[in-house]
Amino acid sequence: MRTIRIRTFTLLCFFFILTLPWIFYAAAHIFETNTLSFAKSHSQNEALKGQFAEIAHLIESNTDKWNDVNWQNQLDNHLQKAKMDAVILSASDQEIFRSNRKSHSSMSSNSEKYSVLENGRILGRFVVYMPESKTVPFISMVFGLFLAFFIIGIEMRRFLLKPLERMSLAARQMAAGDWDVRLPDSRITEIAKVRDGFEVMVSGLQTSIQKQLQLEEERRFVIAAVAHDLRTPLFALRGYLDGLEQGIAQSPEKISKYITVCKEKSAQLDRLVEDLFTFTKMEYMEEELINVNIDLPFVIRTSMDSLNLLARQKHISISTDLADDCDISGDRHLLERAINNLLDNAVRHTPSNGDIEVRCYKDGSKVIFTIRDTGPGFTTEELQRVFEPLYRGETSRNRLTGGSGLGLTISQRIIRRHRGELTAKNHSEGGAILTAWIPAY
Repeated sequence: MRTIRIRTFTLLCFFFILTLPWIFYAAAHIFETNTLSFAKSHSQNEALKGQFAEIAHLIESNTDKWNDVNWQNQLDNHLQKAKMDAVILSASDQEIFRSNRKSHSSMSSNSEKYSVLENGRILGRFVVYMPESKTVPFISMVFGLFLAFFIIGIEMRRFLLKPLERMSLAARQMAAGDWDVRLPDSRITEIAKVRDGFEVMVSGLQTSIQKQLQLEEERRFVIAAVAHDLRTPLFALRGYLDGLEQGIAQSPEKISKYITVCKEKSAQLDRLVEDLFTFTKMEYMEEELINVNIDLPFVIRTSMDSLNLLARQKHISISTDLADDCDISGDRHLLERAINNLLDNAVRHTPSNGDIEVRCYKDGSKVIFTIRDTGPGFTTEELQRVFEPLYRGETSRNRLTGGSGLGLTISQRIIRRHRGELTAKNHSEGGAILTAWIPAY
């Protein structure tokens, strides 16, 4: 929709107010005089004077016929042709004749009055009204002025006041919690810009509130899930410690087993707390990245070294294909954490005597690395929810294979903060494959 600035609208209103009265005035003048000319020429003035003198002579020279109806009709015809009016009064000011075409009370300023004398005695008086009256054009002009103000008032309400009133109503509706409001269109540029800004504000508020509700729902879910995940190892740890305290484990082998289980449960608690702390920092704190030049293959090798022991215990073979020109800019600590989570996920889900393949290469302006395992892969539901916080595919939430449910979520958050992306899918030859890319340095 085309719009005009409020300054232009104001100038158009002033122009309309000035123009419409003159249009009415000109129309009334044309209707009354049958001419477009507003000024009389010298010849017109001379002709008018001649007609006026003829009418005056006709009345003055026929005083004896003033009461004659035929003569009055003849006079009236002369007056109509000359577009004049006349009134004849007797010596006692009684009306003898009045032309009936117009009311003369409004034309007294354009009239000539005469007294007829004979031998010093007044025979009567007559008044001749000239045709130069501008009363009708003036009235038309005043009517046009009021009409212009009326039209301008309607248009100002339509273009200015009504959109502002509806925006005010929309603001009150939103304050009451009703977001389903429609803002009015306006042809005034400034009001249209306010409307656009209002819509942007409404959209931003809706997004903010939806995000707030989503975060609140996620917070409640996290609290419930964490309470569940903390309760299981804590319950087991307390049980084994009570057994040690009560002397249930009497042999050195049994005592060693109890202590080993306690260490495992405390390690699970430590990992869960660390994952929760990292997730909280990534999701809510938005800390600044400490960007340095990073050799990504070196970070991958470092992460693999920390998992070699667990891989050897399960007799898992890890093969690598790491290119040399894979430098990126990022936070080394966070990237190590992301890759550790991905490799840990692969080792935990790969069965004994399985294989893990790690690749890293440069593709144009991106550095891509993939981790493929020979585990069971993802189900359809897991592919849709694998990056959700605290999601684990196992319905029993078995921590021996399911982990904390935050590892892949944290890895995806870290990679996205480095302007990259992490995806998961099943390999065509079996197993799962995680693919990530980060802009090259």
